[in-house]
Amino acid sequence: MNWLKSFIDRFRKPRGLHPESLWIVSANEAGFRATDQTGKTVFAPREDLKTVAIATNDSGPWGADVWWLLYGADGQLACGFPQGATGEKKVLDALMELPGFDEQEMIKAMGCTSNATFIVWQR
Repeated sequence: MNWLKSFIDRFRKPRGLHPESLWIVSANEAGFRATDQTGKTVFAPREDLKTVAIATNDSGPWGADVWWLLYGADGQLACGFPQGATGEKKVLDALMELPGFDEQEMIKAMGCTSNATFIVWQR
């Protein structure tokens, strides 16, 4: 019966959103890191973080329609990743611990199905 299980497993969908789950994100005391599906890694130092935004678009449910955007002190995008990235929960927990994080704005963003940007934290 192991051959049957192996055969069936080949046709199962991967866990999580695809290709969003191919992104790998992490957070620690130093900052936030995102690695995309090509292996390119970006890092946003926590001390340089100026703004956290959520960008939504109308590409769902087939496209990545929610993106987390972290901007540095220079106002430029330092790190971004799609909702559904591997490791997202720990990163979101760290972002939500930032003093003044706007959970109500995050809730509005998560309910949005059009092209919009929501500022959820700003230094």
